[in-house]
Amino acid sequence: MRARLWKFLADLGETFWLLPAVLVLLGIALAQGLVAVDRRYAIPHVADWFYSGGGTGARTLLGAIATSVIGVAGTVFSVTIAALTLASSQMGPRLLRNFTRDRGNQATLGIFLGTFSYALVVLRTVRDQSEGGFIPHVALTVSIGLAIICVGMLVYFVHHVATRINVDTVIDLVHDELLEAIERLTLDASPAEPPPLPDFDGEMLTDDRNGYLQQLDEDGLAGWAATRDATVRLLVRPGDYVYPHAPIAVVSTGCGDAAAAIRDATALGSRPARSSDLENPVRRLQEVAVRALSPGVNDPNTAMTVLQRMGAVLCTLSRRDLPTGILQRDGRVVLMRPVTDYDGLTDTMFHMIRQNAADSAAVTITLLEVLAAVACCEHRPERRAALRRHGELALDDAARAVRNAADLADIRARHRRLVRNLGG
Repeated sequence: MRARLWKFLADLGETFWLLPAVLVLLGIALAQGLVAVDRRYAIPHVADWFYSGGGTGARTLLGAIATSVIGVAGTVFSVTIAALTLASSQMGPRLLRNFTRDRGNQATLGIFLGTFSYALVVLRTVRDQSEGGFIPHVALTVSIGLAIICVGMLVYFVHHVATRINVDTVIDLVHDELLEAIERLTLDASPAEPPPLPDFDGEMLTDDRNGYLQQLDEDGLAGWAATRDATVRLLVRPGDYVYPHAPIAVVSTGCGDAAAAIRDATALGSRPARSSDLENPVRRLQEVAVRALSPGVNDPNTAMTVLQRMGAVLCTLSRRDLPTGILQRDGRVVLMRPVTDYDGLTDTMFHMIRQNAADSAAVTITLLEVLAAVACCEHRPERRAALRRHGELALDDAARAVRNAADLADIRARHRRLVRNLGG
């Protein structure tokens, strides 16, 4: 149940409409409140900066604000969507989610729509002398202030969007998200030596759902297994696709409610979740690099920038440990699940970029330089072996695809540097 709640909250946090809807409601509430103040206290024109016109002028003012604000909002966002569609063809459509999740974009639309709603609510209360004569001076003065704020937000929004669709900014945003995921999903200190995994006669469980595993309530599932004196081995991890009627877990026999417990502890969705999958931001960075290497774009500099960010991430990871995926209760293993290991993470980072850049000497050289830099930070033998393996793969691809002897000599020199840094 908690997994579904986390999924709901995560989905709600990524929606584009939530903050604008809240600001629209605030605009309506502010209009009602200020009109009520004007009615109760009959505040007259008391200062030069208060609205001092009549009913006709008030209606004209509020109509102009409402019309211009909603027109500007529609035009600006239509042009922005067109620009983002063009940018997504170069950087990947999955990165459009960065635009919809961006609080600056949500706040801009919300302020425009909130001002529009505010103006409409105030407009319906204005009365000239023939209708009883009511001019909400305070509410009208605030509407002018909101219109000025909208002008400032328009300038901010143009600058913000122009910056956000820049490829370097996109790479930095995803890189920061990857660093945050490493901070959240990895361990500060080396985990204790994992206990020997138990051998047990288990029952294979299947699931009739399908979709990406977005949320996993490890503690809840481990607690259930502990109370039943059971052991659970999950066959999928967050980010994996669950196929209908395919095995999802192995549970020790004698637990009749195991299928319900696993269903309650997992939440599936139509796309991988950002919050619980370490490889998700890696794939999005990788997609930017692979698209940059396509013949239609042909931008190796972007691929080189992505590789450098990957190297920075691995240097950060050199001081942290990946989880083991083993949970114990009272000294007994109750839950085992697949986890991202160093080999798998580096494969996700480098394989597709290397394969698409086999004939690009510049990108291959950058890849080897990145591996050499990471080798200076990473001292664990098993991780250094993964770096060596990727260096050998890059050299083998270059030997087959790079025809210029001078370029190939530069690649071999970078590979020798990597080997020296690895102590080979």
